[in-house]
Amino acid sequence: MPFAIVRNDITKMKVGAVVNAANTGLQMGGGVCGAIFKAAGARELQAACDALSPIKTGEAVITGGFKMSAKFVIHAAGPVYRDGKSGEEALLRSCYKNSLKLAVENDCESIAFPLISSGIYGYPKEEALHVATTAIDEFLSDNDMNVYLVVFDKNAFAVSKKLLGAVQSYIDENYVDERYDAGYERVLLEAERVTLKAPKAAAVLHRLDDIVGRLDEPFSVTLLKLIDAKGKADTEVYKRANIDRKLFSKIRTTKNYTPSKKTAVALAIALELSLPETEDLLERAGYALSKSVKFDVIVEYFIKSGKYDIFEINEVLFYHDQQLLGM
Repeated sequence: MPFAIVRNDITKMKVGAVVNAANTGLQMGGGVCGAIFKAAGARELQAACDALSPIKTGEAVITGGFKMSAKFVIHAAGPVYRDGKSGEEALLRSCYKNSLKLAVENDCESIAFPLISSGIYGYPKEEALHVATTAIDEFLSDNDMNVYLVVFDKNAFAVSKKLLGAVQSYIDENYVDERYDAGYERVLLEAERVTLKAPKAAAVLHRLDDIVGRLDEPFSVTLLKLIDAKGKADTEVYKRANIDRKLFSKIRTTKNYTPSKKTAVALAIALELSLPETEDLLERAGYALSKSVKFDVIVEYFIKSGKYDIFEINEVLFYHDQQLLGM
């Protein structure tokens, strides 16, 4: 997918470039910086950095990746957080923009970032995450590249407490344990079987015929109709859905292509569909939203709340250890 949050060691990412949270002197430091120097080969990487130093806060330079899987290391000097009123946000945003620009200039198809300045530089993690995702989102609106935000563990990642609280409340009210859900449904179905009378049976059969009839229309056909109805361009849809152009083209041109559930949901989010519209689109691909699946309940919260920012949704899904929306 074009943008993903992953839990991993950034030095082991197989990407075109990894970004080093550097100091302005481009000297080997601790944390992510120290790990990257060690993985690349401290002597070789320091020599390459010495030829480019110093740089200003917000700037970025590029060196080879040496012993790492990544071809390049992009060194971005993040700001030290003071009070949030000393230009820190603009400088941090520049780190991402300048790093992405260098990646494009060096023909990188993928890039991996740490959460810059959120460690010893003291930038509040929630705010640092917001700057990172909005800067990356802006870049991806005009460019095609796979971008990863790499965190080592949840302690290095923070989502809005207000948003998490609202989502958790919705989960608490709507999430049904799978065992309870299945057993409860069996009881209801058995009761319905016993009490079903002819008129009701006819109505149920009519409903089943209606569902089967609507399933005859492939997912791709329904999707294209929705895109036209919403007045959106294809590029806008696949970028907002966090899927790449090749996958979208396959969905669009292959009549009976069935996307994964997370891709189908992502397209529903991109089109800002209502819950009934989302459920109908998912039916075309053979999926449904369930109260016994936490991923589904979280997605349902955002749709019902009219919140269609896929990066924000993915932040919450990542926090709850769920798969992310997109390809």
